[in-house]
Amino acid sequence: MATKQTKNEGLKRAYLITFTAAEIAEKVDAEIKKIAPQVNMPGFRKGKVPANLVKKMHGEQLHAQTLNDTIRASVDGLIADEELRPAMQPAVALNEDYEEGKDAEITVELEVLPVVEAPSIDGLKLEKLSVPVSDEQIEEAIAGIAGQNKSYKDAAKTKKAADGNQLIIDFVGKIDGEEFEGGKAEDAPLVIGSGAFIPGFEDQLVGAKKGDEKTITVTFPEDYQADHLAGKEATFDVTVKAVKVETETKIDDEFAKNLGLDGLDKLQEIMKGQLEQQTAGMTRTQMKRSLLDQLAGSHDFEVPSTMVDAEFEQIWAQLQQEAAKEEDPADALKQIEEEKDDYRAIAERRVRLGLLLSEIGQANGVEVTAQEMQMLIQQAAQQYREEDRERFMQYIQQEPMAAAQLRAPLYEDKVVDFLFDKAEVTERDVTVEELQAAIEADEEAEAEKAKAAPKKKAAKKAPAKKATAKKAPAKKAAAKADADDKPAAKKAPAKKAPAKKAPAKKAPAKKPAAKKAPAKKPAAKK
Repeated sequence: MATKQTKNEGLKRAYLITFTAAEIAEKVDAEIKKIAPQVNMPGFRKGKVPANLVKKMHGEQLHAQTLNDTIRASVDGLIADEELRPAMQPAVALNEDYEEGKDAEITVELEVLPVVEAPSIDGLKLEKLSVPVSDEQIEEAIAGIAGQNKSYKDAAKTKKAADGNQLIIDFVGKIDGEEFEGGKAEDAPLVIGSGAFIPGFEDQLVGAKKGDEKTITVTFPEDYQADHLAGKEATFDVTVKAVKVETETKIDDEFAKNLGLDGLDKLQEIMKGQLEQQTAGMTRTQMKRSLLDQLAGSHDFEVPSTMVDAEFEQIWAQLQQEAAKEEDPADALKQIEEEKDDYRAIAERRVRLGLLLSEIGQANGVEVTAQEMQMLIQQAAQQYREEDRERFMQYIQQEPMAAAQLRAPLYEDKVVDFLFDKAEVTERDVTVEELQAAIEADEEAEAEKAKAAPKKKAAKKAPAKKATAKKAPAKKAAAKADADDKPAAKKAPAKKAPAKKAPAKKAPAKKPAAKKAPAKKPAAKK
């Protein structure tokens, strides 16, 4: 085997590996000797089949397998011997005119990861904008829970049902005088004005009293979920067994205990945590954006174009999906096409930041533990059909790059958290509106930088333009900002030439058909 480097330009490398026909033939003969003892052939005892007959029977298959194994081993050896750090899977090709009995020439093309000087993490300064939760907000949230857990008490026998009252009813539905399946119930609760039943049903019970028997007529909507009822007129024989009025829900320890909690203090504590969590994501977004801007502003180095291409394709696919949902898809696609260069700049920024974060993490001992990785694999496996989950897990274990892509988001978060701990952080309380305005102001500032900065070649960093274009669809703008806030983590070097195909993700599951049983409602709205 002979290896020759044919390209060394920037991050691009190319090699020509040559195997002589004799080398390949020798490996094939070795494989034949290995399998001969297991070959069965009529007229011969097991293990006594002559090598020339084994070659005649299996030679073509063995030759193809041996050549593939040889190529794989040579690429792995090349990466190890040259101490290469592939940015993406190397492109490996066998000369087109190769045939058995001739020398084989293999071309290997790849990009390597740049050598990034350990970024300085000293002097990082961040402002944390927090939204404090007031007692009034907590009370309002608890009142909302109380409103969803209304209680009712029996009204006087002469009480006529009005909006907001609850009725307890029996009913039998009929079409053309015949009862239909699912149209009968006993002791069914119905709140007048709730819109829980099909249009017209509740309105005809306004004014009903306990003990009343009424026959009401309604028409099922044309788009009703049950095809055999859609658009049809039906009558319901209704017996009003009770009229109830809403009782005031007292928010106290007893109310909290009915929710399964120790008392009102615990409920208030939980609600405060939930309210804080609602804005915690925005706070982290604001801090992370500021952190990434500081890193991006102080580092500029060439990034592998193959990584940028892969990142751009992900962004572009998302944008096209969102554009397809717009009222005018063609116009939306035209608009994003006009800003294609800006989106590629975002991809380049993401790759550069991913490499920076990876370098910071490695230099400071940030790791994703084996237990954390196993949890990630198990969570990802749930996206696949049950029969494919085991195959997916094997795929992740055998393909380093697939595992690296799965690991990347968690690793990035851990590095960002590490930098948050190292930075000098000042806190300031703001309102939700002020926090949102701060995030939008950061986006606008980045957009202005992108407009003012001259276009640079791939070797230089292009400022990422964020979504502020007046013509851009709202969904596209969100995707643009989202893309800019998620750096692409460094991919692991490839260990194998041809990547195995991952199992297909399961299609969205259809809801199973429920067993037909008498409905407690004539029919809820679709």
